[in-house]
Amino acid sequence: MAHEGARDRKDEQLDRDRIADDDTALTTQQGVRVAHTDDSLKAGGRGPTLMEDFHAREKITHFDHERIPERVVHARGAGAYGVFRAYDDWLGKFTTASFLTDPAETTPVFVRFSTVAGSRGSADTPRDVRGFATKFYTREGNYDLVGNNFPVFFIQDGVKFPDFVHAVKPEPRNEIPQAASAHDTLWDFVSLQPETLHAIMWLMSDRALPRSYRMMQGFGVHTFRLVDAAGHGTFVKFHWKPLLGVHSLVWEEAQKVSGTDPDFNRRDLWEAIEAGQFPEWELGVQLVPEADEFKFDFDLLDATKLIPEEEVAVRPVGRLTLNRNPDNFFAETEQIAFHTANVVPGIDFTNDPLLQARNFSYLDTQLIRLGGPNFAHLPVNRPVAEVHNDQRDGFSQHRVHTSGTSYNKNSISGDAPTPGAERSYRHYTEKVEGAKIRQRSESFKDFYSQATLFWNSMTPVEAEHIVAAFRFELGKVTDKGIRARVVDQLRLVDLGLAQRVAEGVGVPAPAEGAPNHGRSSPALSQLIAPVRSVATRKVAVLAADGVDGSGLTRLVADLRRRGAVPEVVGLTDGIVRSAAGEDISVDRALPTMASVLYDAVAVPGGADAAAALGRDGRALHFVAEAFKHRKAVAAFGAGIDVLEIARVDADRAEGAEPVVDLGVVTTAAEGGEMPDAFLDAFAEAIADHRAWNRPTDGVAA
Repeated sequence: MAHEGARDRKDEQLDRDRIADDDTALTTQQGVRVAHTDDSLKAGGRGPTLMEDFHAREKITHFDHERIPERVVHARGAGAYGVFRAYDDWLGKFTTASFLTDPAETTPVFVRFSTVAGSRGSADTPRDVRGFATKFYTREGNYDLVGNNFPVFFIQDGVKFPDFVHAVKPEPRNEIPQAASAHDTLWDFVSLQPETLHAIMWLMSDRALPRSYRMMQGFGVHTFRLVDAAGHGTFVKFHWKPLLGVHSLVWEEAQKVSGTDPDFNRRDLWEAIEAGQFPEWELGVQLVPEADEFKFDFDLLDATKLIPEEEVAVRPVGRLTLNRNPDNFFAETEQIAFHTANVVPGIDFTNDPLLQARNFSYLDTQLIRLGGPNFAHLPVNRPVAEVHNDQRDGFSQHRVHTSGTSYNKNSISGDAPTPGAERSYRHYTEKVEGAKIRQRSESFKDFYSQATLFWNSMTPVEAEHIVAAFRFELGKVTDKGIRARVVDQLRLVDLGLAQRVAEGVGVPAPAEGAPNHGRSSPALSQLIAPVRSVATRKVAVLAADGVDGSGLTRLVADLRRRGAVPEVVGLTDGIVRSAAGEDISVDRALPTMASVLYDAVAVPGGADAAAALGRDGRALHFVAEAFKHRKAVAAFGAGIDVLEIARVDADRAEGAEPVVDLGVVTTAAEGGEMPDAFLDAFAEAIADHRAWNRPTDGVAA
């Protein structure tokens, strides 16, 4: 009986702790009712966020501490060391930050790439934003440029960040789905918060499926401020542009990669650096004089907006090269701590309310994730600049302070460390005044025009992918009312888009929408002016016993000479025997690989090899799937037979002269008879990334 009484009391306690938050007033943790939770408390509609906003601080603080020990967001990541060097001193007219203005100065960096929504153990290739965070170890202290591969964010005010992330994370009742946005809570949030729509358009585009971290743009997202020696400010947006160009997976490919190699992007970065194929980006800036702050049809402080490159050009100012992998993932990639407020002289903030909240949130997060205030002592976080201050003790204190004082001012230690030394950081002087209000500026309330700009800027292929993405995502939403609300929002972006999405998700198509302004920005498209290169592209060369060894060897050597990464993929591991009796080493065994892990595929000649490949279902699927995903496909000699068995629909070469048909390159010649024009044509097809005009509807792969 005593046990039953104890159990009853425990059940009563559990009942009291089991909270249904439906139909109740929103309060703080202290029970104080909250009147408004969409905007931080600011000094005026466009003024800085006030620290006395106890609701925003409590909300964000609790959010920052919801996951232990992994990051709440950006948990899944990969990183590398490298260097940054400015091109010239041009930017010295606008900033005193020497690492941006002195071409003789080489600045060490650590860059961490990441997905946003998934847990630390999730896969690399979900549809998601990618983090692109760079720590510059400058002579004047650490500077962190904490950005994404989208130039805009989903919300305008940091007080909404917990709401957005809660919505996109797995649903609380069942912790499903992992690392995916295709579920009810995210789209419920989107349907009720139209400020999300511009970033949602990016999320539904190919930008959310990068082929490689090395082929991904990065953006600082916010408008920051450069400050010159006289204290004058200039607004700035930061851009990272990869020298390899911007390329993406297709959605079906991304899904299959998640199962075939969940570490696809992480492995790609690691292997490229180990092979000496160092990834590189140009750092570019868009500069806006303070006198032009209000010349745009959007607010520079609004993080859901971008400055079209056609209005303000991106000026390249330096180059980033990643050249060394970490020695230990946990000690370096996992323990690195970024913070938007880690700035150096010459770089300052604006009153962007999302940035203002991030300046609080990042530091707050590190305090619990890394066990206290001394996380800057960890080697990966330690600046190269000397550190002297009066901060003492705390968890994990690594420094042995021998000074007799730890306060300022003091007479015992000669007033050291002394503030006000030369090159000290000085905040930009800005007049701030306004009523203390919890309100959004009217200049932030255009939620649709830049989403329309993005849509108008897409090529037909990119637009088709966006429609398919909306259909997939909303097709996973069980509540048709949410689907209908999203479509109703999309009609204010573009009526045709809304109608095409509605047709695929089973809700009524709207008959009317907002007028499309017709403006576009070609720089937003990945396909209008792509970078064409075969460098670092992975090419599978299928082989079996009886292969044309001289032709295979020549093809592999030519691809390597051009900077590609060819791999001989055999039906089994070990070696294959050429038609001439030579042993050829196999790099990969077909059962361990898949076409989605390569950028192109080639089938060499040799009658016996072609016959063996033509009997193997995995080999045929490999070729057909690569063709379906519009990748470059090549075959020579008897290898053409394999393409035909796999039902690759392309014109067949009957002679030595190569035939190129929508990214499929063939020549009937083998061995030493293979013409250089065949090798050139295959390289050109790989450089195209994909044959986007190739019809693939009937391909069963």
